[in-house]
Amino acid sequence: MIPFLDLAQTYAAHQGEFDSAWQRVTHRGWFIAGEELAAFEQEFATYVGAKHCIGVANGLDALHLVLRAWDIGPGDEVIVPSQTFVATWLAVSWCGATPVPVEVDDCCLLDPARIEAAITARTRAILPVHLYGQPADMDAIAAVARRHGLRVLEDAAQAHGARYRGRPCGSLAEAAGWSMYPGKNLGAFGDGGAITTSDAALAGTLRKLRNYGSSVKYHHDLAGFNSRLDELQAALLRVRLAHLESDNQIRTEHAARYVAALAGCPGLQLPATPADTLPVWHLFVVRTARREALARFLAERGIATQIHYPVPPHRAKAYAASHAQLNLPLADAWADTCLSLPMSPHHTPAQIDEVATAVRAFFAASTV
Repeated sequence: MIPFLDLAQTYAAHQGEFDSAWQRVTHRGWFIAGEELAAFEQEFATYVGAKHCIGVANGLDALHLVLRAWDIGPGDEVIVPSQTFVATWLAVSWCGATPVPVEVDDCCLLDPARIEAAITARTRAILPVHLYGQPADMDAIAAVARRHGLRVLEDAAQAHGARYRGRPCGSLAEAAGWSMYPGKNLGAFGDGGAITTSDAALAGTLRKLRNYGSSVKYHHDLAGFNSRLDELQAALLRVRLAHLESDNQIRTEHAARYVAALAGCPGLQLPATPADTLPVWHLFVVRTARREALARFLAERGIATQIHYPVPPHRAKAYAASHAQLNLPLADAWADTCLSLPMSPHHTPAQIDEVATAVRAFFAASTV
């Protein structure tokens, strides 16, 4: 049996360090906004190359709070990719603004060449996503934003450690939102999130917004929220951050192994890598018109797969009234053909080879 992801292995790999972090917090008896959070925020900001990190409850909150801090709200529009996890769109909706989808490119990333046509007098920001751990073309997106006076917010939920033209994701725009959901490259043992920015004023506003609008207890300057990364998660994330580079290197080696083994496989499209980028392979996503049959074939051989994401946001019931009529064929095509193969630092090279062999066997049998 080859699982898609085995989170128990995350704990087992560094059990002593995790246990020590847990005990450090529990023995101290301080569980919200303490030393561990401050330390994680400093360490992650330094890792990303930003001046500030603000720990929050989850990745959706990270995006939503930045948009709130920018006073984006009803009547405003935000450019989003047509295919992504729905949280990107929901962050915009939570502000009362309208997500405006722009089609994706061959890497399932926001296509800079299509953005300008979607901009209106109500457009306030662009929200590119580094989907699957592949960096979006941030220089091209920033150029469009400058021409139109728009803000740019990175959705870096899947891109911990990814680099674009030598620069870390999370430092490529005015702010970036991160998810530390357990399955992420830098995942917590529960929900978690963060925001990185080098804008001191924005960081100050965000620290208030995450904490009931307060910087001094019982004094509330803003109509804020309760969205705080707790001490236990911060302590555990510090352990994972220390191993992130080595974990990402294993993912990179697994991806290269898949590509070498599956190159030229008829009927299978391998993931493209954007030029001048260092992806971190949060997911290894292939495409085929025979996805369901391939997934069944692999499952019969004990190999688990997943689909990210089978329903593009404009087809979701949540957006039926406002977006269902849109014609977004590229988003639909990605949703209909993508399949994620097993990928984690805890898979072995032999397991990756076994998956690749089974995939090739499926397509070989199809051509007989």
